[in-house]
Amino acid sequence: MEIRKAHQSELSTLADFQQKMAKETEGLELNQETLSKGVAAVFNDSNKGIYYVATEDNTIIASLLITYEWSDWRNGQVYWIQSVYVLPEHRGKGVYKAMYLHLKNEVEQNPEILGLRLYVEKDNANAQKVYTKLGMDGQHYKMFEWFGK
Repeated sequence: MEIRKAHQSELSTLADFQQKMAKETEGLELNQETLSKGVAAVFNDSNKGIYYVATEDNTIIASLLITYEWSDWRNGQVYWIQSVYVLPEHRGKGVYKAMYLHLKNEVEQNPEILGLRLYVEKDNANAQKVYTKLGMDGQHYKMFEWFGK
């Protein structure tokens, strides 16, 4: 398995993974045109984030998106892990763990990046178990949100 930054040529696979993830975790059918533009926006503006993929035999088996948060309290950047998707036939095989450890290593090597955060759908018990097993915890903050559109 290889963990690497995604290429713009893989946009359709990334959008497909996000469509599947939204359907599976929240029962949502995303607008394909909006979703494709959203994925493309990350490649067109690196300030929005970075997609990473896990590949096996040159086939993408998982993806995630890193976005950024500035912490004035800590004077540094925090990586937010978002849009995690692992193909069902590859789950339970350590794919996400490999991706997480890859990112954790990047953080440890870069003094400007302070840590990793993520949010998880509140009823996604399987994902929460994985994150806890890797040493993450959900004890510090509770997330609130508002979307006007």
